[in-house]
Amino acid sequence: MQSLRDLTDTSPPRSRHGKQAAAGLAMACALALAACGGKGDAPAAGAGGGHKMPPVQVGVVVATPGDVGLVTELPGRVEAVRTAQIRARAAGILQQRLFREGSDVKAGQPLFKIDAAPYAAALESARATLARAEANLAQTTAQLERFRPLVTANAISKQDFVNAEAAQKQAQADVMAGKAAVRTAEINLGYTTVTAPISGRIGRALVTEGALVGQGEATQLALVQQISSVYVNFTQSSTDALNLRRAMDAGQFKRAAGADAASVRLVLADGSEYPQPGKLLFSDLTVDPTTGQVTLRAELPNPKGELLPGMYVRVRVEQAQASNAITLPQQAVTRTQQGDTVNVVGEDGKVSPRTVKVTTAQNNRWLVQEGLQAGEQVMVDGFQKLQMMPPGTPVKAVPWQPPGAAPATPAAPSASAASAPAAPASQQ
Repeated sequence: MQSLRDLTDTSPPRSRHGKQAAAGLAMACALALAACGGKGDAPAAGAGGGHKMPPVQVGVVVATPGDVGLVTELPGRVEAVRTAQIRARAAGILQQRLFREGSDVKAGQPLFKIDAAPYAAALESARATLARAEANLAQTTAQLERFRPLVTANAISKQDFVNAEAAQKQAQADVMAGKAAVRTAEINLGYTTVTAPISGRIGRALVTEGALVGQGEATQLALVQQISSVYVNFTQSSTDALNLRRAMDAGQFKRAAGADAASVRLVLADGSEYPQPGKLLFSDLTVDPTTGQVTLRAELPNPKGELLPGMYVRVRVEQAQASNAITLPQQAVTRTQQGDTVNVVGEDGKVSPRTVKVTTAQNNRWLVQEGLQAGEQVMVDGFQKLQMMPPGTPVKAVPWQPPGAAPATPAAPSASAASAPAAPASQQ
């Protein structure tokens, strides 16, 4: 048994020593427990005791071969189908303008009025000359008819009869000349009223009332252009046209159906597409020696008059078709000096590079002629996320949606898509 002194001993030195010993023992126990706990938790997280990281989602498109139209975009200018320069064919003072500038006019509609007094006087003079000739014809004809029985009876000489017959024929010629002079005077008088030769839209008047026109030359008064339908003249490099023809001869491409009347689309200066399609009319056979370009022409309807002559446009025309070709979004193809490559996602989820042959681009897509098989999945986005993972990391392929496009099934997402966390847009 302990003594009473030992039980009641409360001296300060022994009390401090006991507290320090207890604290040291508690710290040692805590370190041991922490070490044991760390060793136990590490395998639990790695062995599947915790949450497993989901595979990286990447957007893919399925390679689908088919006939793809080769649409070429070329610069062009709008031109009126019919253009008529209104010119003064009669010399005189312009007295009146009979139309509103910028309006639509009909063929034969009066546009300008020129002083007609001199031409009216010339017409009256021609008519008087014709009347004199007709009177002379009547007199010579009557005299010839009187001489005809007399010459038969030898009452007059044959020379007199011949003279009478010649005078009658000369009078006939004078009548014909008089009629022609009257017709000419009527035409000149008609020229004093300037009419529209075609239907169309007339521009501004190039002369004003009081101006002397038609003196020595046919003065241009205005311009009428028919724009209910318009031409679009555009050019293509002769080198591109030659390469396209050689590719078609080699069997890489085939001529578009109805190439002589191929469909044409216009892109306006603001980037919008003109709603009315047109048709290709012809391709020029001559190359411009200064530019090396070949001129082509298309015709488009213009019922609202939106296309104006001289307007700059971009022309999209399908000149050929590629058989068994695959199109990919441009961001799916990596182009270098060594060649063009894409990333293909296999059935095991592994990503592998693939060398392809790209021929041309259209509508933000590359036309792949060789290097892909039907049904293969080509990676389009998710490259940045994949770079953060170790090489050979499996990925989860999901259908790629173009920016701004609605999902294929927005109302009923799949279970796997719902369970996978959405990647931020900055990581695409």
